[in-house]
Amino acid sequence: MRNLDVLAAILLVVGGLNWGLVGLIDFNLVDYLFSSMPSVEKLVYSLVGLSAVYQVVGLKGIQTRWNVK
Repeated sequence: MRNLDVLAAILLVVGGLNWGLVGLIDFNLVDYLFSSMPSVEKLVYSLVGLSAVYQVVGLKGIQTRWNVK
């Protein structure tokens, strides 16, 4: 489960940085990297969204696994 926690956190950072770039300089990094592969681009967006849901729903469990009080 800890590996899934780390993967979800990484995907959230990727999503956050992408939205930051979109907001600040109107540059979509995910689109830039995967525009030639729309299915991969959609997969990345979906995984980022699922990571956010995972983090919200499992917050208590994640804190327990990582010994955060």
